Amino acid sequence: MKKNTIETGIDVLINTLTENPPAWLANKRLGILLNPASVTKKLQSSADAINQSYPGQLKALFSPQHGYYASKQDNMIESDDLNHPKYNIPVFSLYGKTRIPTPSMMDHIDTLLVDIQDVGTRVYTFIYTLSYCMEVAKKLDKTIVILDRPNPISGLQVEGNCLDPEFQSFVGRYPIPMRHGLTIAEFAKYINITANIHCDLNIVPMKGWKRGMYYDDTDLTWVAPSPNMPTVNTAMVYPGQVIFEGTNISEGRGTTQPFEIMGAPYIDSDKVISDIGNLPGLYLRPLCFEPTFNKWKGVFCQGFQIHIIDRKKYNAYQSSLKILQAIIKRYPDDFQWTIPPYEYEYDKKPIDLILGSQRVRQAIESGKNIDTLQCQWYPLTDEFENRTKLYWLYD
Repeated sequence: MKKNTIETGIDVLINTLTENPPAWLANKRLGILLNPASVTKKLQSSADAINQSYPGQLKALFSPQHGYYASKQDNMIESDDLNHPKYNIPVFSLYGKTRIPTPSMMDHIDTLLVDIQDVGTRVYTFIYTLSYCMEVAKKLDKTIVILDRPNPISGLQVEGNCLDPEFQSFVGRYPIPMRHGLTIAEFAKYINITANIHCDLNIVPMKGWKRGMYYDDTDLTWVAPSPNMPTVNTAMVYPGQVIFEGTNISEGRGTTQPFEIMGAPYIDSDKVISDIGNLPGLYLRPLCFEPTFNKWKGVFCQGFQIHIIDRKKYNAYQSSLKILQAIIKRYPDDFQWTIPPYEYEYDKKPIDLILGSQRVRQAIESGKNIDTLQCQWYPLTDEFENRTKLYWLYD
């Protein structure tokens, strides 16, 4: 299949804006929020590209969860600040001693470029690191520039309940659905107004991207933005499969296919599949595995692999809720919710933070029909989708 030609924000910046840089770039001290997935189309590090195009202006780097090298595997595994070995500038961790940039960090720069690959799911923390940067930039009179990148799971499908504000956390700061359908620049535009941040925000849009495109519809190379997001398929199942982080069921961490597979020692795959029946757009294949780390390390597990056979029919969140509910019903004595802490929340259940609602968890426990439950959250999800269209950058 022919791939669509795309330029991300970093390539547009380097290829188009260097000779006549805008005011927010010319002679400014620059910082970049980035990680190893922050690369040009030729796979050059965005930091190297900026340093070559704007010599002497790069003064600091900032990294989100998993660290500058994306080497930290799991939640609440913090990264330290570094000194960059090539540029001799600080690399500040925003998932270490603090998740909010401090004034002393921001003193190094005038403009913060943001070149981060999001995955289109509410609980992925990069968008909240961005939101904290925007809030601090407003207070300190700094400029934020988003170098936009694709939503890898398209910008047309929105899934799941909107977050209940009672369950705000670092995996959910705003009342948005599990699958939000926005690029990171569109998200920034949206919260800058609706969350009353009002920072000095500039955007370098992509060229060639359309809302219906998945990442593998483009000619861009996927670089894992975090250790357990190795492929585009991982990103597609993630809006549903991430819920298993809040359970004693392995979500596939410690295997070569995190989130695409899940299981536990007490599961009989065939029986659960029989209980579930057909799920639109996917094939649920029985399999066995032994995680090398995380839950059930070295223990033989039975479970499933999700094979997406029709992206338009596949609803990641709804499907995973149905799988979860079937497991709970068949194994009430073996199944457990995980206990706090989870992403720096020490009191609330991790599953409630992930689902963004206590009511959804209680409905699953009580055996409420998932399709009926979904109909109840449609109005708020539809309202979100209609409201965010005002902030779209692409048709």
